[in-house]
Amino acid sequence: MKLQHHTLEEPTVDLTSLIDVVFLLLIFFMVSTTFERQALMKVDLPEASEVEDRAETPEYLELVIDSEGRMYLNDMRLVDSEVATIRAAIEQAAGDNRDLPLILRADRLTPHHHVVTAMDVAAQLGFRNLSIATDRTDGTAE
Repeated sequence: MKLQHHTLEEPTVDLTSLIDVVFLLLIFFMVSTTFERQALMKVDLPEASEVEDRAETPEYLELVIDSEGRMYLNDMRLVDSEVATIRAAIEQAAGDNRDLPLILRADRLTPHHHVVTAMDVAAQLGFRNLSIATDRTDGTAE
């Protein structure tokens, strides 16, 4: 008796249709998903409003740091650049008003840690309106 010898073929799985379905689902979810972006730092943006009669410009505090780290608050030199000194000077000048704009003006050669220290003190005291001003090389302010 003659038996037929069958060669065993390996079964194959066609993944083409499965890949197509997965890509379609991926595209569907990418298009239909709304992304919510949560910022780590809260920024209060100004709102436009109708301007009424403004008698004079509002008061502000200006903290100037020269290239050697000496600090001046509203044109009065501080004794040193220590945190306690900066804190006491700003508290004395501002009183209880933490809504005053605080302008931080530093020389371009000022060591970075003096600027960061001044910003930290302003944040600890609760100042919300902090502006950083720079000077151009020709001496005019930006």
